Amino acid sequence: MTPRRAAGSLALVGGREWSSGTREFDADLLARSGGGEVLVVPTAAAFEHPERVEERAADYFAGLGAPARTLPVLHRAEAEDADVAARVRAARFVYLADGSPLHLRSVLKGSVLFDALVAVYEGGGVLAASGAGATLLCDPMVDPRGGAYTVGLGVVKNLAVFPYHGTAADHLRERSIDLLPRSAVLAGVDEETALIKGADGWRVAGAGTVTLYGIEGTPTYTAGDAVAGLPA
Repeated sequence: MTPRRAAGSLALVGGREWSSGTREFDADLLARSGGGEVLVVPTAAAFEHPERVEERAADYFAGLGAPARTLPVLHRAEAEDADVAARVRAARFVYLADGSPLHLRSVLKGSVLFDALVAVYEGGGVLAASGAGATLLCDPMVDPRGGAYTVGLGVVKNLAVFPYHGTAADHLRERSIDLLPRSAVLAGVDEETALIKGADGWRVAGAGTVTLYGIEGTPTYTAGDAVAGLPA
């Protein structure tokens, strides 16, 4: 499914979601969504105690004054469930938790759930994704097995996200920079930091920085900065 120009907000988080450094921008995203709750998709953490994702999300968003519900989507069969997709389409704020981007891709690619996620974003809602989800929603996608590139889901094309940018192994970061396709921009996004696309363009929020590769000067941005040169 190729997204149309979206009316909502897309938040690409560099990892360590739902922590003290993300509270301000998550509160803003919640307000932008106009909804009363957050729908959490724990798929990427299917093999990493997904029940902990549910507990963390519930506690965190309760502190922001909103309930968080977690969808029971861990494998492909649930991603093709029409009832699950309908619940997502009815949501105003959907959050993809961190974990394995390759498992998340195997579950979401070409699924009715993925179509529903894009529909939320295109319909004026908020779609947020941390770590695994952030890199997967773009195309190309940074391959976690070595820092090269593979095919992402293309909600944003010609943009790649390198999560955990400030704390990642140097050799992985350098490999992703060296192998970046000429048609793409690589955004290195720190933990507790978001690259957010809304009606007013791209901006940075959170505790860390966003560094762009493939753009002259390799600019770095901090919270509150507008970001130029990224795909629309």
